[in-house]
Amino acid sequence: MAFDPTPFRAQFPAFDRRLGDRPAIYLDGPGGTQAPEMVIDAMAGVLRRGISNHDGPFAPSRESGEIHHGARVAMADLFNAQPNEIAFGQNMTSLTLSVSRALGKTWGPGDEIVVTRLDHDANVWPWVIAAEESGATIRYADFDPDNGWVVTVDRVREVLSDRTRLVAFTHASNAIGSITDVAAITAAAHEVGAQVFVDAVHYAPHGPVDVAATGCDFLVASSYKFFGPHTGVFYGRHEALEALDAVKIRPAPDDAPGKFETGTQSFESLAGVIAAIEYLASLGTHGEDRRSRLRSAMEISRDYEASLSTRFLAGLAEMPGVTLYGIDTAAGRTPTFAIDVAGMSADEVSSRLGEVGIFTWAGHYYALEVMDRIGKLDSGGLVRIGFVHTTTTSEVDVTLEALDRLAAGHTLDGLPVPG
Repeated sequence: MAFDPTPFRAQFPAFDRRLGDRPAIYLDGPGGTQAPEMVIDAMAGVLRRGISNHDGPFAPSRESGEIHHGARVAMADLFNAQPNEIAFGQNMTSLTLSVSRALGKTWGPGDEIVVTRLDHDANVWPWVIAAEESGATIRYADFDPDNGWVVTVDRVREVLSDRTRLVAFTHASNAIGSITDVAAITAAAHEVGAQVFVDAVHYAPHGPVDVAATGCDFLVASSYKFFGPHTGVFYGRHEALEALDAVKIRPAPDDAPGKFETGTQSFESLAGVIAAIEYLASLGTHGEDRRSRLRSAMEISRDYEASLSTRFLAGLAEMPGVTLYGIDTAAGRTPTFAIDVAGMSADEVSSRLGEVGIFTWAGHYYALEVMDRIGKLDSGGLVRIGFVHTTTTSEVDVTLEALDRLAAGHTLDGLPVPG
């Protein structure tokens, strides 16, 4: 049975937003999704009820501990991990910087760190800094815009050696949507004794994450990319976490995963994380436990989003004035598209779309290596359009018509309203 986003859209207050007589079309999901009512209620409920810092011998303190543990369990279900392998932080970037400092202390001159040109800078520059501090060398695995738009395991093998200590790469590009073969690259890295750090921030809203199946050592994500609050999530294989000396203050726990959580966590945000996972699980059509329902949900979401991608790409193919940068089929990608419109800057296109309630991003989206590789870093970047499971086919069609008009030099006056 075909997926119907309508009952799920009804749970998002943000979809009530209008610009004049036009409903908002949120295509900025790669930069952050909206939150359903249950997430909002969970966060507000913690603050209304009252909460205290954890480890105290009284009720609101015990409740904060329960929320903290519940969030670990929820994220473990999403990642197919164990609760003691999950840590939280302000955001993915902060967590990655912290872990890079910890790993960097184990490196030295002659060691090599592999990063890719497909990544968000939050999974590039922390490793560059750590390598500079330790004397290690950075090696780049490239992608080929003329052949696949993805970092392949063969490309990674080209820069691996017995001196490689870490391979950091993205599960999916936040700029052009390409999906990376995490299991294959992880296996190749482990063959030379290197650890693996995966940025799953962009992939997590679009497909199943399974750290047990891929075998990666570390993985990061951001819950605000999958309908939750602004909280970063860090997975580490427990043995790998225990072996690391975290950068922390003295009162912080000495064992994992707590030693990677600096200071007091946002308990209201962690309640929102739990609610976001419950929301995702509600999309699932089968499964006896939450992990099974989540896998079902993400498979359903992936398939529906692929149908939107096919529709969108078919429309783009008929517009000679619009150029797509990335894979031109729904296979091997997330529903995230980097485009330019002839004769217009990315900022101008995004602004014109925004005036009629179509929200998109313009620029480099912190994917500096990607934009540099395709020659767009110094020219204003590209327009990024992203779909999620709440996007409708009507919204896709209206967006295509808007792009077609802009490419033809026409105004957006009288643009149809999505049904």
